Parts: sequence; structure tokens; C-alpha cells
Amino acid sequence: MNNTEAWKTWEGRTVDGKFPLRRWLGGSDHSVVFLTDLGGPQKTVLKLIAASLNADRQLSRWAATAKLSHPNLIRMFEMGRCRFDGTPLLYLIMEYAEEDLSQIIPQRPLAPAEVGDLLPPLLDALSYLHSRGLVHSRIRPSNILAVGDQLKLSTDRVCPRGELDEKPAALSIYDAPEVANGDMSPSVDVWSLGVTLVTALTQQPPIDRAKEQKDPAVPDTIPEPFRSIARESLHRQLRQRCTIADIKAWRPPQQPTPLPTPVVALESPAKSNGSKWRMAVPAAIALLAVSVYVGQKIIGHHSDAPATQSITQAGQAPPAASSTPALATKPAKSAPTNSVSSGEVLHQVLPNVPQSARNTITGRIKVSVRVEVDPSGKVTKATLTSPGPSKYFANLALKAAQQWEFTPQVNGQGTSSTWLLRFQFSSTSTKAVPSRERDHR
Repeated sequence: MNNTEAWKTWEGRTVDGKFPLRRWLGGSDHSVVFLTDLGGPQKTVLKLIAASLNADRQLSRWAATAKLSHPNLIRMFEMGRCRFDGTPLLYLIMEYAEEDLSQIIPQRPLAPAEVGDLLPPLLDALSYLHSRGLVHSRIRPSNILAVGDQLKLSTDRVCPRGELDEKPAALSIYDAPEVANGDMSPSVDVWSLGVTLVTALTQQPPIDRAKEQKDPAVPDTIPEPFRSIARESLHRQLRQRCTIADIKAWRPPQQPTPLPTPVVALESPAKSNGSKWRMAVPAAIALLAVSVYVGQKIIGHHSDAPATQSITQAGQAPPAASSTPALATKPAKSAPTNSVSSGEVLHQVLPNVPQSARNTITGRIKVSVRVEVDPSGKVTKATLTSPGPSKYFANLALKAAQQWEFTPQVNGQGTSSTWLLRFQFSSTSTKAVPSRERDHR
């Protein structure tokens, strides 16, 4: 069971006489994941692992986890035993996830605003597990997933507090020091979350100083409050380590927020080299109905900049700020004439992108939004037609598009219409090009 390439040959076979292995999605030395189906619209994956001496306990844990209900936890549907080519296996059928946070980190670090969006759903899911005497045990980027627009944590390694079947042969930086002794408590998840924050913001985990019996080194370049959260999460001594409740207290209350901006999409919970991230954190991860929570807001410093930058029909920037708030300017509306036959943009809005987010852009990010316009020229519906590689910037474009306004469409008479707005983000600027698609009579 250590040759993942050999597992690809299992495509087309059936598990337990009823679950087809539709397509190989990925695997590791100890597990493999296939696309499967349960006979309904729900998209699912099937994971196979080698059956160990603790197989009965594992099945029991999966059955208990399948009864959990939280919007930020991957759902489980079926589990059982099977045998392929004489090898005893356990199988688990789970909710299909398109995205894996570990796929964006090699491409670029997350902006502070994105990490701020990532934390609330993670903290809520962990609080839910811990309140029920459970520990996630495997918090790391590869287990932070997105199902549609919702961020979720994997659930196949959830275990009861205090229970560890066997001590791991080797620990990674994501494993708290006490795991070496078989200790399993909520503090294990806090440590792993601290490592994940550092990795997401710097593309590298913190420097491990276990041989010196020192806490991992957290870079001073990480902005607050994330630097403090990471440092307090990564104390080797349990009595010094913070809790999930402590981390929640570091941020102001907020509404559900979008999944962070990934740039590579994954076809399953397993890794896939040719995938493209559509999240966000995720999404979902997450991305439920959403507001962008910028890094300055997270640390308690509220920017005076507006959420979006208003541009007049002629493309001029709004007046400089004065002692009173500046309103977006609009051209005066003239009496309808026959010269207006195809409609025009009366008022356009460009997203205001934090510089910290711009610094993560290499090249250009293109996002297209289709807007439905009513006879008064107001946008009634905005839909992403080409979200591009980043859910974060796609969300900014979508919000800005909803604020556009248009002139009457046919000889000065109001009529509904559809426009396509093409946004382009770079490290230095944001542009938008509108084009009318069709009129609705």
C-alpha cells in the first residue's frame, strides 16, 4: 500500500458492491481518494485506507463523527470494510471538496485580510468539536477545504479527547510536543493552528527549535494580531499556551466572512497538481454571504478609506477628501433624446484593494461580472461569469459591480438590459471595461 501510482488502476472497480470508483483524485502512502457517487445529486469522494488492528475503533469513530452537524465540517455519509486484491481496507465516503488551502501557499502568501477571513470559521468549527470532547488532531493547510463557497475542516481524523491509538513514529512542526507522549487535547489544535497561521502568511512554517527546547520562532514581519496569536499558540509548555477562546477574544465580533483567496483549485481533498483554486476559504469556506474584513479592521485600526472607489462616467477620480465626506459625482441627467440608443454607463465603481493584497499579485488578475439592469438604470443582479484565480478579488469585483448605474437604453426610454463588466487587477492599479450584452424587452 505504498505505491500510489498502482492505485490508479483501481478506477472503474466497485467498493462494497455499490460504490463505483469513478476517477482517481490523489493519494499518499497510506490512503487514496476517488470520485464516487451515492446515486443522488450530492457530489462525493471515497477514501480508502489500510485496515489496521484498530479498524473497529476507527469505524466507530467515523460513525460518531458522521452524526456531527456544523457548517464548517466536512460531512460523512457511508463507511465500512472492503478488500482489493487480497488487501483488507476501510472506506469512507465524504462530501466532495473542490479546494485545499495547501495549494495556494506555494504560489503566494495570504494577505492579512485573507487570514482574517480564514480564522472565524476555523475557530467556530474547533469550538464546536472541543465542546463535545473531541479534538481535530490534524489542523494544517491540506485539511482546510472548501465546498462550493463554504470553508470546512476535514473530519476523518477527529478523535475523542485523551485518546491516541499509538504514538506517531515522527512528528512534524504541525504536531504539538505533547503528541509524542500520546497526549491529545484541544491544546494540540491550538498549536497546529498557530503553525498554520505562520505558514499561510509567510509560505514557511515557523522555525522549529525543539532540540533547544525552545518555542518555535515566529517572524517579526507577521502583522498583528496574527504575530501575537501565533506566539501564544506555540508555547511548548501547555500552561502557557493560549486557548481557542483566547484567540476569539483577539478579534472584534463580525459577520460570516468569505473564504481566503486561493489561486490553485483542487479536485478533491487529496492534492492534484493541475488544479485551480476557486475559493475561499476559502472559501469557505466562508463565502456565505460576505464582507471583506481587511487586516486593519482585524487589529482594531479602522481605515478611513471607503470600501470602493467611485469613478464618474468620464473616468475621473472623485474629489480629494475634505472636512465632509465626499460623495461620488454623477453627470447631470439631461432630457431624453433620440441620440441615446444603446445605453451608457452613468456611474461606475472600482474596488478599493488594500496594498497588502496588491502585493500578492503577480501579473494580472481578471474577473468578469454580468449585471442585470432594470429600467431605472440600477443593477438588480450581479453574477460572476469568470471569477479568475482568486475568490478574494472576485468578491471585490462582485461587490463593486452591484453599485454601478446606467442611463436609459433605447431613445431615452428605460428598459432592462444586461452588461458584462471586465475587471483587471494588478499590483499597481484596478481597471474595468463595460460592454452591453443585450436588451430585455
